[in-house]
Amino acid sequence: MLMIGYLEGIDSQRGIAWRCEDSLSLRRFLGIPLDQKTPDHSSLTRIRDRLPLQLHEQVFQHVLSIIEEQGLLKGRSVGVDSTLLEANAAMKTIVRKDSGEDWKAYLKRLMQEQGLIEDDDDPSDDELRKFDKGRQKHGTKKVSNQEWESSSDAESRIVKMKDGRTHLGYKAEHVIDLDSEVILSATVHHGTDGDAQTLVEGLVNAQRNLILAGSAEEVREVAADKGYHKNEVITQCEQFGIRTYIPEPNSPHDRVWTNKPEEVQHAVVNNRRRMRREKGKVLQKQRSEKVERSFAHLCETGGARRTWLRGLEKINKRYLITAAARNLGLLLLKLCGLGKPRGLQGALAAFRALCTQFQTLVNALSSPERQPRWNEITRWPIRLFPQPRLQSFEFFRWPRQLMPNSTGC
Repeated sequence: MLMIGYLEGIDSQRGIAWRCEDSLSLRRFLGIPLDQKTPDHSSLTRIRDRLPLQLHEQVFQHVLSIIEEQGLLKGRSVGVDSTLLEANAAMKTIVRKDSGEDWKAYLKRLMQEQGLIEDDDDPSDDELRKFDKGRQKHGTKKVSNQEWESSSDAESRIVKMKDGRTHLGYKAEHVIDLDSEVILSATVHHGTDGDAQTLVEGLVNAQRNLILAGSAEEVREVAADKGYHKNEVITQCEQFGIRTYIPEPNSPHDRVWTNKPEEVQHAVVNNRRRMRREKGKVLQKQRSEKVERSFAHLCETGGARRTWLRGLEKINKRYLITAAARNLGLLLLKLCGLGKPRGLQGALAAFRALCTQFQTLVNALSSPERQPRWNEITRWPIRLFPQPRLQSFEFFRWPRQLMPNSTGC
């Protein structure tokens, strides 16, 4: 049912349960007859809590083994990137770790300390909001994860968006096979975990999944953005026999190696040389294209951008099954040309349009009063592929009323 949620683009368990109960084809897929009720959304919660995370990982590895049987799993060159997942908690639910005060009680205490109100006064919401905006204007409004946490989801972290806003969220990291676009590892971390902090863990998980899926391939090359560049991480990858293609952050100063070990300098310089080559540029283009595409499939159209669960382990269970469903969709795309059942709608419409145009062409050729001259009919197949400078269909030399209409494809 969770895989159906990905294929149908449904993010909530209630929506998945309703869709499985309503659709006859999904009932048949699940093996549930009409005289039986489909599982409720609460059943999904109980089953998820009862099954361990290791079982969800085995499901993910089993899907990789199916892809390996088809000969689509490579795993030699991988791309790594991360994206933000919105937590199922609002900033209004944060409380102080030391005192347990919520946001309103904290603002009231600040107003009392500054002498704006008396101890027995009870300010209104408008007064608290005006005081809070003044703190933001003067730059004294700061919220850190060391002092604040969510009362509803303690494992979520306060993260800063690119537009300057703050949200409670997690970080999802993908390790993608750049040859086949298969997700080798999909792990959810705390929102404040740095990219360089989780790179080695993601590569180890990807290699472990390859081994358990029955593949003999080994990860040899990794491409990532400059957020993953760190001396210790590049050195550790060099020790594992993995070549890194990670661009260095822009710095106005030259690197100084007087207080660094020799192996660190050797690993960083080699990474810099690889990035200057043509292969490094090609791998970076593939990483930015294929890893971002996997995020679009899972988070945007797959319904995983908004997490309706609370807790890192529960979110990882749900996200692993969604990633496994995406890999199955990729396998269907390679074998059948369609990655989701909903793709049949567009294929059927295109097939009908093609049949209509073909029937129009047959009717035009079979009509005796509109039959073209024989020399004109025998001339156009030879010139079916015109020179590049021709931009129209005049090379057919057919009467204009016999030309088939374009489908716009």
